[in-house]
Amino acid sequence: MSLTYSGVGCRWKTLIVVTTVVAALGIPGVGLAGPATDQVKGTVDQVLKILTDPALKGERKTKERRAKLRQTVLERFDFSEMSKRAMGRYWSERTPEERSEFVGLFTDLLERAYVDRVEGYTGEQILYLEETTDGDYSEVRTKIVTKRNQEIPIAYRLQRTDSKWAVYDIVVEGVSLVNNYRTQFSKIIRTSSYQDLVKKMQAKVEGEERAELDAPKAKVR
Repeated sequence: MSLTYSGVGCRWKTLIVVTTVVAALGIPGVGLAGPATDQVKGTVDQVLKILTDPALKGERKTKERRAKLRQTVLERFDFSEMSKRAMGRYWSERTPEERSEFVGLFTDLLERAYVDRVEGYTGEQILYLEETTDGDYSEVRTKIVTKRNQEIPIAYRLQRTDSKWAVYDIVVEGVSLVNNYRTQFSKIIRTSSYQDLVKKMQAKVEGEERAELDAPKAKVR
């Protein structure tokens, strides 16, 4: 079984790019930003700084550049929470060791897709629309305008721990990344086993070309 991100009006590459570049300077809508948006913007500014740093460009700097990108991502994304939500009801069935293993694999899987695609950013326009907060949860709604003038709504869901806001889900045109993974993970476990899911994730993380777990894809308009 292959994991796909169906029902969304843009390529997964666009989703990952948007995740990293929601802070275009001078774009209308920044005035609506609240604490969660401010923190996301800070992370994105750092990502853009890494991508545009002349000292980190070129194939010889790939390893160093990607290491810096991964570290920046880890500081803003709550991969533990994403993993728990993606496993859904099967999370409670996992031992502490299995949970730790799964979080590591899911983190590596998402980071691999993230870093591979963020370097493809070509200056798409991003607009901030609104931030809504309910207690320790916040949603930052944005919109990407492609070079073909297509408008794609993107929402970032964050949870606050102390003064830090961490991303635990991304929603593209109403479709949740975490829910999408949860549906597919659940099907693999039901039709095969948790161990088979782990093997597929390990294969993808290790870069096997024929590994069945693909970064979620979306339909092209």
